[in-house]
Amino acid sequence: MIVKPKIRGFICTTAHPTGCEKNVQNQINYVKKNSKIEGPKKVLVIGSSQGFGLSSRIVSTFGAGADTIGVYFEKPATETKTGSAGWYNNIAFENEAKQAGYYAKSFNGDAFSDEIKNETIDLIKKDFGKIDLVVYSLAAPKRVDPKTGEVYSSVIKPTTDAYTNKTVNTQKGIVSEITVDPAIEEEVEQTIKVMGGEDWKLWIDALENAGVLAEGFTTVAYNYIGPEVTHAIYKNGTIGRAKEHLDQTAYQLSEQLKKIDGRAIVSVNKALVTQSSSAIPVVPLYISILYKVMKEKGLHEGCIEQMYRLYDEHLYTSSPKPLDENGRIRIDDWEMKKEVQDAVASLWKDINTENLEQLTDIEGYRKEFLQIFGFEFDGVDYEADVDPILPEK
Repeated sequence: MIVKPKIRGFICTTAHPTGCEKNVQNQINYVKKNSKIEGPKKVLVIGSSQGFGLSSRIVSTFGAGADTIGVYFEKPATETKTGSAGWYNNIAFENEAKQAGYYAKSFNGDAFSDEIKNETIDLIKKDFGKIDLVVYSLAAPKRVDPKTGEVYSSVIKPTTDAYTNKTVNTQKGIVSEITVDPAIEEEVEQTIKVMGGEDWKLWIDALENAGVLAEGFTTVAYNYIGPEVTHAIYKNGTIGRAKEHLDQTAYQLSEQLKKIDGRAIVSVNKALVTQSSSAIPVVPLYISILYKVMKEKGLHEGCIEQMYRLYDEHLYTSSPKPLDENGRIRIDDWEMKKEVQDAVASLWKDINTENLEQLTDIEGYRKEFLQIFGFEFDGVDYEADVDPILPEK
């Protein structure tokens, strides 16, 4: 079939098999160009098929020479419909890793479930013995409690007063004002259940109880804080409350892991175009301005650049950069430079529909959004007939 993007809201319902392969290959090529990392050798990535999780797995293998197990939840392809982008990404990664001589296996299922945890542990015992790194990079709108069966749903809302600010329809290029009503307490608690640290700790507890954590073990989870313009909807909103719980969980896990000289740490990452960020009011407009500023200053990074820097400058180096006052890694440091944020703030106050194309990198935003799904990559013939079932090689 000939695959074209079909966009509905903030998702694309199709994905291009060859384009997703290209995305993975581009990231691998970037890592290969850089210095080798003296890092982990047996790695579990929870949420491994897209975004920071996929890039973490690529850096683990092609940067540090690690064997990896991935856990993700994606839609397989059929003869008549494309799979999800993450489905193709995972196949492409595993093909490349195996051809390079590395172990790479994955589970496609609900990472919140006890079943997937147990299956993963069985595979670790069988093939790895012990693991020295767990990357926790899940992004999901809902979570089923494995013990009670209760379904928790996250919301993206402020927690005190209604919040009004500019936002953008990225496809139509229309800047408008949006008001988001505050969450009720039940919505806050459910968001913490989905996006906080509870499941991260359940994973580490299960792995520890199974005796598969190596001496000197590390686990890292990802966070975002952002600038003042997004704080009401993000840092001080329901997501921010969930991420506070994530920070608390990192502290608890670090105490728990001391007996194996282990550590749990949160990395605060840069704002990037992802399926998750595209759904948050205000944030796509902020990212469009941020991209323009950071590209002009030669500071722009994507997922793979961020994850390589995380491993190389923070997690696996004899002289890691200092943590912030809350004990977190900050690879959003370039985004949060004063000169960057001052430039963003200056542009923000003047942005409207008429000057959107001139004052922001909305075109870059649109291109990166489509690239999540395998479109808009140079060197890919998007008029060619492709088999939706990308084979494992």
